[in-house]
Amino acid sequence: MAVSKSPAEQLVHPIQKTDLIYQIEDRPPFREAVFVALQHLLAIFVAIITPPLIISQALGFDHETSSFLVSMSLLASGISTFVQCKRFGPVGCGLLCVQGTSFSFIGAINSVFAPLGLGVAALPAIFGVCIAAAPVEIIVSRLFKYTKKIITPLVSGIVVTMIGLCLIKVAIISCGGGYAAQSNNTFGSLQNLGLATLVLVVILLLNSVKNKYFRMSSIIIGLIVGYVASYLLGLIHFDELTHLGSINIPIPFKYGLDFNLSAFIAVALIYFITSIEAYGDITANSMIGGEPIEGDKFMKRVQGGVLADGVNSIIAGMFNSLPNSIFAQNNGLIQLTGVASRYIGYYIAGFLVILSAFPIVGGVFSLMPEPVLGGAALLMFGTVAASGVRIIASQNINRKAVLVLAVSFAFGLGVELVPEILSQMPEWIRGTFSSGITTGGLVAIISNAVIRIKD
Repeated sequence: MAVSKSPAEQLVHPIQKTDLIYQIEDRPPFREAVFVALQHLLAIFVAIITPPLIISQALGFDHETSSFLVSMSLLASGISTFVQCKRFGPVGCGLLCVQGTSFSFIGAINSVFAPLGLGVAALPAIFGVCIAAAPVEIIVSRLFKYTKKIITPLVSGIVVTMIGLCLIKVAIISCGGGYAAQSNNTFGSLQNLGLATLVLVVILLLNSVKNKYFRMSSIIIGLIVGYVASYLLGLIHFDELTHLGSINIPIPFKYGLDFNLSAFIAVALIYFITSIEAYGDITANSMIGGEPIEGDKFMKRVQGGVLADGVNSIIAGMFNSLPNSIFAQNNGLIQLTGVASRYIGYYIAGFLVILSAFPIVGGVFSLMPEPVLGGAALLMFGTVAASGVRIIASQNINRKAVLVLAVSFAFGLGVELVPEILSQMPEWIRGTFSSGITTGGLVAIISNAVIRIKD
């Protein structure tokens, strides 16, 4: 998967328009369309399945549940991509915008539910909260001219950085062997660290070559190498997949619905930030496709795209999947292929839905040892943090900005590194502010609005 700029960063540093072989409304021939769609699929597949795998491992789900969640993530991403590209009334941007499971919600969900030790019993509350908070993004899509004054590039940069930093902690735990390894005293073993390092090195080497296809497929190749190594070490047993069925039948609300106030506040804030990132990604996509980036037509695309983000996340929750958001890396692929046709999204959506129907797809990935996934996640999450830093660096860092940065990182990293600081607080406060993303993000918004310095 190609490393790309974050959506918010693209908003700050717009991508230059390039010559296209196929414009947004063009219909490429079948063979070319399939070839381009497969390249997009290769770039997004790992990113789609990683969030459910990480949450499954952190919350201790069994392989059957983990496999089902991976399959439902593929299904939800297929539906969401089709909605974005097709556009149904006001819902959707009508561009080649690919959607997938969002990384941004992992930290908040894990920080609230992992300490509870509920296992699969946490799923009703997770999906209930994701559905209940999604209207935040729907409302924001109608109020963009006002929210842009609240969520400035500085605030977006802080939140993106905090998301990356908090997720790095999740990746490091996976590299060491996960929570299970912590309980059986194998955490940080040479075998675990060796597997994580192998995957990380393979990805870095492939990203250093000139061949663009090796770079785009670097993460999935790295995971395959780590997977094979794990199998040779006797860490993977395919007999655990014998109980899986031959085909997945989507069951809406399979695990039921519940609610958790602490998780709701954290997830609602992330939806708020995600809407701003989607704005930046749609802006970049419009520029690449030769579409206007101002005026009524552009604003309708933005509002429709962000509205679809919220609606699709509700649909995802209904089908037992995590929130969906627009993927940034596909903008780079549009530039590389010269194909901006939104009809390519139909093929991508079809591939995702087909893959979701086969339990073996999710099952194979559910067997992946945590260090293998951790090695890839460490680089992906580090890239997220670096993108946030670049957004911050693009701003004028005056005295006010320094104070906002200082207080935001102090509070956000403080509760993330020493969560015991909240041990004497009521349960709802502990649950809400134990996430560095939530605490750092809220402090950034409030301090950016409150701090007034006259030079």
